[in-house]
Amino acid sequence: MWDFLKQLTDPHSIIQYGGLWLLLFVIFAETGLLIGFFLPGDNLILLAGILCKAKPELMNVNYFELTFLMTLAAVLGNATGYWFGRRVGEKLYARKDSWFFKQKQIEITKTYYNKYGGNLTLILARFLPVVRTFAPVIAGVIKIDFYKFMFFNLVGALAWILSLTAIGYFLVQIFPQITDYMGYIFIALIVLTAIPILRLVFKKRD
Repeated sequence: MWDFLKQLTDPHSIIQYGGLWLLLFVIFAETGLLIGFFLPGDNLILLAGILCKAKPELMNVNYFELTFLMTLAAVLGNATGYWFGRRVGEKLYARKDSWFFKQKQIEITKTYYNKYGGNLTLILARFLPVVRTFAPVIAGVIKIDFYKFMFFNLVGALAWILSLTAIGYFLVQIFPQITDYMGYIFIALIVLTAIPILRLVFKKRD
């Protein structure tokens, strides 16, 4: 079980052993299931773009097919999270902390809603670990209009998938040896995407 969880958090393993379908499931799960907050969405999408160009045989799809399928997975994931929030409602705020769920995850997401509003948060959340998992759930809890939610769900998914995939895809053309430095790239991406979350956490402590 532990080995399986380790593979789910390793972008290389996800694509190498699971191929396209596991890639799509992880994107869906990170944005649609509460337990998905620990999954490596940003790194996985970037790596997918790189491997689509460098090792296309791993997934057997072209760039446009890949981005379409990943966008669809991201949209369906958010829609699932929204449905869960509508169904669970305020009960989520009373839920006790567990190994995969913490109330502070909800508080961080609510801070973004209070600061940027629902529409912008649904777009920004795509680029923020943890927040992207809980943003659609909170949207369901506060009952944002479904059609408005789906519009910003789609905009956010397109921005997230297309930007990271394009960066990976075109970096291979500029730096063909980039696959030798993936570890450093992943660390840099983790740090960059974690900075806004860490700022909120430390700000709350002040």
